[in-house]
Order: sequence, then C-alpha cells, then structure tokens
Amino acid sequence: MYSRRHFPNQKPNEHVLMFLRRHWVVVLKIVLINLCLAAIPAIFFIAIVNYTNYFTSETLVAFFTLMASAFYLFVILYAFTNFVDYYLDVWIITNQRVINIEQKGLFARVVSEKDLGQMQDITSDVAGFWATLLNFGNVHIQTAGEKERFVFKQVPFADEVSRRISNLVSEYQKMNKTTPQDQV
Repeated sequence: MYSRRHFPNQKPNEHVLMFLRRHWVVVLKIVLINLCLAAIPAIFFIAIVNYTNYFTSETLVAFFTLMASAFYLFVILYAFTNFVDYYLDVWIITNQRVINIEQKGLFARVVSEKDLGQMQDITSDVAGFWATLLNFGNVHIQTAGEKERFVFKQVPFADEVSRRISNLVSEYQKMNKTTPQDQV
C-alpha cells in the first residue's frame, strides 16, 4: 500500500515530499449522505405505523423488514464504495515526479506519473463558500505529455500545494538544465 515514505515503483534516491488525499470534508459529506439515506426506512416505518394499519399482518411486517434490510445493504455498499474511492485516491509528489493514483470504482485504478521536468503550468482552483472557508480546492497541472492535465481533486491548501509544486519544478529544471520545450 501507499505511505508517506514508500510506494510501489519508487526509484532510488526518490523521496516523497508531499502525500495528498482529498480534504476531510469529503468524508463528512459521505457520512451525512449515508445518514440521510439510512433515515428513509425509519421515517417510512413511523409514517406507516402512525397513519395506517398495514402492519397488522405479519406478512407485511416481514416484507417491510426484508425491503428495509435490502435497502440498508445498498446504503452500506454505497458508503463503502465512496470511502474506498476517497481513501485510495492519492497524489504523491516526489523530488523527481508527480504520481496521480485514482480509484475508479471498486475494481479499477488509474495510475499516472510525470517527471517534474515535463510540468508546464500549475494552477489552483478554490471555488465555493465551503472550499474557501475550509481552504481546499483543485490543483491543475498542465504537462508536456499525452495526458494534458493532472487534476488533484479537493486537496487541502490547494494554493500552497500549487506553489510548492511550481517551486519543485523550477528547482528540478535548474538542476537538470531543461525547459518544458526540450521535453516535447
């Protein structure tokens, strides 16, 4: 698994400088959505018990219990899928490259990486009330390769991350005496 010090295919003399995941507010959003979904059968049950006499039959009680159980199973699956997507979306910035690891569903993962010398434009995007208040946003990295853009979604301190990556790219290019046009 990935950690702040080691990750698969790490090169010799490569050091992890930043290890990023999405902001914690994403987990809060997942929890709130699932709590709202979990309340639906309870509200439905209370409304039926108080305003109708459908639950006088044991068959209807068993049917409702079965349907509520199936619904809760889907709510748990939805919560698990969203949490796995949150936890396994990782962005790693090292002294040599940027690695973008995105989980696409439960059984698919996309790993992209680019050398720091191929970075051309790094921008941050903080949009919305909560993003501004809690200081998170997206970081967009324009590269000279096939994949034109890396997007770090909902990372904490997006402006600071973008500034640090820009500084790393400048240092990397000075050390290797390359420009983005040389990479094309």
